[in-house]
Amino acid sequence: MSRTNFDTLLEAGCHFGHLKRKWNPAMAPYIFMERNGIHILDLHKTVAKIDEAADALKQIAKSGKKVLFVATKKQAKDIVAEKAASINMPYVIERWPGGMLTNFPTIRKAVKKMATIDKLTQDGTYANLSKREILQISRQRAKLEKNLGSIADLTRLPSALFVVDVMKEHIAVAEANRLGIPVFGIVDTNSNPNDVDFVIPANDDATKSVEVILDACIAAMAEGIEERKAEKVDVEAAGEEAPVKKAPRKGASRARAEKAEAEAPVAED
Repeated sequence: MSRTNFDTLLEAGCHFGHLKRKWNPAMAPYIFMERNGIHILDLHKTVAKIDEAADALKQIAKSGKKVLFVATKKQAKDIVAEKAASINMPYVIERWPGGMLTNFPTIRKAVKKMATIDKLTQDGTYANLSKREILQISRQRAKLEKNLGSIADLTRLPSALFVVDVMKEHIAVAEANRLGIPVFGIVDTNSNPNDVDFVIPANDDATKSVEVILDACIAAMAEGIEERKAEKVDVEAAGEEAPVKKAPRKGASRARAEKAEAEAPVAED
């Protein structure tokens, strides 16, 4: 069964591309026609590509891995934050921190700094600081929270990137390509699909278009997470039913061997 249908995408305006003069020729296979100087995307191909991407995302989520969602454009940032947070996935909706993937340890240090500041607040260290120092630290904490708060739980590199507007987020895509991290992307007619592993050809400027595609992908990932939980419960239940064999006490066999040796008759010359 398809994750989304043609009519839903049509209503959301997913088929509207950019002006013909702004197109990227690499998107030709996904373009259906040109109308009034604007390229129209082939929604039948979009449906198939959403299904392909959603199935791959479901497997990643089922294996317990993280997908990092990236959308810094104002039409998409709020919807991406809401959807990614609903399944506890990390996201970047403010400026992309350069080197976030290629220089991940440095980003982790900045995230840890946030935790350190929180610790100082709780253990009363702040009481000894001046008002000016407290204000400076508070501002620093707020800035870190704004840029990195949504990736605080990302303790290792993500297993995939989901990008809205691969042209705008080209730095994120380039970093993922360099590290061999698969990229899922909503790709409009003005973008290059060659750097994206899972291309979803669609309008990346309309909030409704982004929302419809995200709904399908997030629903698939939620299924994967639920299946993982169900399998875990089954494994635990099977473990409880299996009879537990008592392992011999460490050194017990050795003690028996020594006792037998001591009791054995000594051969006389």
